[in-house]
Amino acid sequence: MQIILLEKVTNLGQLGDVVKVKDGYARNFLIPKGKAKRATEANLAEFEARRAELEKAHADALASAQALAAKLEGLMLQITQKAGVDGRLFGSVTNHDIIGALKTQGFEIERGAVRMPEGPLKQVGDHSVTIALHADVSVDITVSVLGDQS
Repeated sequence: MQIILLEKVTNLGQLGDVVKVKDGYARNFLIPKGKAKRATEANLAEFEARRAELEKAHADALASAQALAAKLEGLMLQITQKAGVDGRLFGSVTNHDIIGALKTQGFEIERGAVRMPEGPLKQVGDHSVTIALHADVSVDITVSVLGDQS
């Protein structure tokens, strides 16, 4: 299916690009999330009429993401979980726990923005976690997992 991107999508294209993607990806993700429209003549004309407005919105989103990244840069979160004597956690620290810790410090981050390539944290210690705030902006924070042996 041919679509017009209404914002930058990682590994796909920039704002205004007309790209061909699988039908399901377009119907189930891109179009419902407002990231794309079908590439019809009417939609192309409408996009060209709104291009300046969309580029300004994209620039505003990028600026706010960069400002938030500057605040998050070098942040260290401490999360306490029950752990055994060997340092292994009885549960794990997931992106939900990280979002909760960020929320207590006053940061509103979406759950899908937390990137944990090795999966949930299952060891006591310091771990680096990436937060993708925008397609162009990501920041690394340190999550310090403390073991509670009570």
